[in-house]
Amino acid sequence: MTSTLPPQYDPSNTEAKWQKFWEEKEIFKADPAKGGESYSMVIPPPNVTGSLHMGHALGQTIMDIVVRYHRMTGRNTLWVPGTDHASIAVHVMLERELEKEKITRQDLGREKFLERAWQWKENSGGSIVYQLRRLGLSVDWSRERFTMDGGLSEAVVEAFVRLYEEGLIYRGNYLVNWCPATQSAVSDLEVDDKEVNGNLWHFRYPLSDNSGYLEVATTRPETMLGDTAVAVNPNDNRYKHLIGKTVTLPIMNREIPIIGDELVEMEFGTGCVKVTPAHDPNDFEMGKRHNLPFINIMNKDGSLNENAGPFVGQDRFVARKNVVQRLEDDGFLVKIEDYKHTVPYSDRGKVAIEPLLSTQWFVKIRPMADQALEFLDEKNSPEFVPQRWTKVYRDWLVKLKDWCISRQLWWGHQIPAWYAVSETNGEITDSTPFFVARCGVEAQEKAKAFFNGKKPFELKQDPDVLDTWFSSGLWPFSTLGWPENTKDLEFYYPTSTLVTGFDIIFFWVARMTMMAGYFTEKMPFKDVYIHGLVLDENGEKMSKTKGNGIDPLDLIDKYGTDALRFTLVKQVAGAGQDIRMEGYNRKTGESSAVEASRNFTNKLWNASRFAMMNLEEQTPQQLGEAATENLELSDRWILSRYNQVVQQTGKYIESYSLGEAAKGLYDFFWGDFCDWYIELVKSRLQKDSDANTKKVAQQTIAFVLEGTLKLLHPFMPHITEEIWHTLTQSGEDKSLALQAFPKADTALINPELEQDFDLLINTIRTLRNLRAEVDIKPGAKVTAILQSESDRERQILTSGESYIQTLAKVENLTITPSLDGEIGQNMAGVVGTVQVLIPLAGIVDVAALSAKLQKKLTKIEAEIKSISGRLSNPNFVDKAAPEVVQAARDALAEAQKQAEILRERLKQLG
Repeated sequence: MTSTLPPQYDPSNTEAKWQKFWEEKEIFKADPAKGGESYSMVIPPPNVTGSLHMGHALGQTIMDIVVRYHRMTGRNTLWVPGTDHASIAVHVMLERELEKEKITRQDLGREKFLERAWQWKENSGGSIVYQLRRLGLSVDWSRERFTMDGGLSEAVVEAFVRLYEEGLIYRGNYLVNWCPATQSAVSDLEVDDKEVNGNLWHFRYPLSDNSGYLEVATTRPETMLGDTAVAVNPNDNRYKHLIGKTVTLPIMNREIPIIGDELVEMEFGTGCVKVTPAHDPNDFEMGKRHNLPFINIMNKDGSLNENAGPFVGQDRFVARKNVVQRLEDDGFLVKIEDYKHTVPYSDRGKVAIEPLLSTQWFVKIRPMADQALEFLDEKNSPEFVPQRWTKVYRDWLVKLKDWCISRQLWWGHQIPAWYAVSETNGEITDSTPFFVARCGVEAQEKAKAFFNGKKPFELKQDPDVLDTWFSSGLWPFSTLGWPENTKDLEFYYPTSTLVTGFDIIFFWVARMTMMAGYFTEKMPFKDVYIHGLVLDENGEKMSKTKGNGIDPLDLIDKYGTDALRFTLVKQVAGAGQDIRMEGYNRKTGESSAVEASRNFTNKLWNASRFAMMNLEEQTPQQLGEAATENLELSDRWILSRYNQVVQQTGKYIESYSLGEAAKGLYDFFWGDFCDWYIELVKSRLQKDSDANTKKVAQQTIAFVLEGTLKLLHPFMPHITEEIWHTLTQSGEDKSLALQAFPKADTALINPELEQDFDLLINTIRTLRNLRAEVDIKPGAKVTAILQSESDRERQILTSGESYIQTLAKVENLTITPSLDGEIGQNMAGVVGTVQVLIPLAGIVDVAALSAKLQKKLTKIEAEIKSISGRLSNPNFVDKAAPEVVQAARDALAEAQKQAEILRERLKQLG
């Protein structure tokens, strides 16, 4: 290592250097054999198809800060990285590629399709991992997992078989969310509700006895072809006399009953609803209650089937128009209303989903959800931060229905269930027996037993795959070796903290707690930290649709990883709060917020460089700690401030108040250490200064600088590692990441001293401001008078007299209990009860200064008049863009403030 730092900080080279160092030296490799107190986390596995976005950047930064902190406090730490196979996302992407080649996956065949999928994963799927590395994450890369690797696939099979054998997985024909684009079932969690401008069509259904008709309304006219009843509320006096009668279904000429069901809202629409049990969730439940026929009118690609009569083969939306036209032609259409309503869309297929009857595999969710509720209600496990998410999580567990876990895809974990082709003519029907097993050999034995046969059966595995969330639900313990009782599982499980966004509490968190509770009888993590969204510069949620996303890698390339990390975490006002990328210029890609953090990294670099240049090539270890009795006032003050910050930073991180921790460190280093302490000790560091006072200053600077680097390391790991190695001259066998996090020496914390020192700082600041107000040249020495009737205040000011004179450029300083005699023209300010005065005689040409200030005031008053005129004009306020009007208001407020300051200055000058 060099004895000092280069003049300029280069984040790109520094960050790449230390990321490589940490990985090659296996700095973050966990070892359960070392024992101690464990701290473990699993990374929420990003989709292998994905790319780094601001949500990732925020979440991973939060995790890395927490993990690095706990590692430095001496805990035996493990952070497991990995990615998710993203079943539907990869499937859609590959099918689009095949479409360009004008072939289908069926043309290719399952084996070739999966070869392509694995090849794509190997070639391109690692990009997200590269991007995560760019963030400098302190994960154990030797334990990197993928949801379809061998060990995790084994865990998935084991979980499925156990749940099936214990009666919690079953196969049944139920209404599911069907995505015609991917031709697969999707869960409720993979559905986006979109508000659309649609229509509400009103039709007449004639009573079969020709005594009248009932009017129904629907947003999906094509489904009327599958109606098997009309429902009314049994308490509705308008219709209850009709219950039990029938209507004739238009077009299909089918008699269907009028039923009474309290699900019908009397006040909504006409009070009559069409019932299509095979194509609507509410109708499905009514159909079961009233034993209605279930008529499926739709194919899996969204076209209508043979049950749709004259509309067979038509796409659902084409059929919609044709059905309406036919009903109008036949005299059954009453009216069409414009109607804004919510339509569920497939998150991956990007098309409107269809409720469709389908035979699928389901998890019986209630026993698992109820067990998770017991952990929550009896042990408050897991504990949510912020706590308000506990209710959201609890309500979700209460409302959960059976989980459809099968998907009609090829990329994913194939369901470990086989059927006998030789005994079922190769067809899968609702009554086909399946043999759930860990492997084909075990399935063969089960088939023999079932059919009472000795011959081997020709078995085929169910072609469907499992919902991605089934495998990721096992993630906290499958990544540690479950179902084997590994050392990792024994030592690091349950994990300590889960950090995730609120949008996947239902997708993922609930799945993990239910799976973990069932298979391990423990909750998978102690704490769940829910972070908010990263909003764009206008406070809007970033999305691909809006095109308002900000690529974090662009900001990393421009400003450095540490600058982006620090920006994100510094803006976290509280757990779960959204943060806004203020000051981002979309045209230039520049961010004033990230630039401010980049400036902080430069300040850290330059201050450290200055300190090392004045340590005379001595390390903190060589210098040792200064004896308490040798400390001067400024030394005692900075050590008190430092130990306060040590104490606060630890408490903030422990309570997940990371934004407060970052702000505290920023204010301490830039303000207390750089702006004040370094300035105060510069004279003591000169070559000709007293050797003893010089050494104490060096010892204090070195001690506080090294400690602050340790405090900042979890937030800004790369620059702190570089500076620490140079400062301590540590070799390649050491890393700042493995150093002990500082502990506060409470004996050095002196709140009274800090309060006294604040008086000195504010006095110096006031003197500097007064000098600036009357344009006294920076190098010019002035006379100053400090007046206070308080003996205590005068004593404090006297103790810091040399600091005041040095930093405020005061040649003659008077500290007095009262003002005697004529002072003449002066500039005055107040600090507490201390009056601060600078006599102007012989320093400032008062007349010239007054004329200059009056000229400025006249110009600003003209500006105020102009802006006020614009803002009083209704045409401007009503027609100009809101941001333009607000800019004018801000400019007016600023001008009025400047005018007020100038008037006060002129008043002081007489």
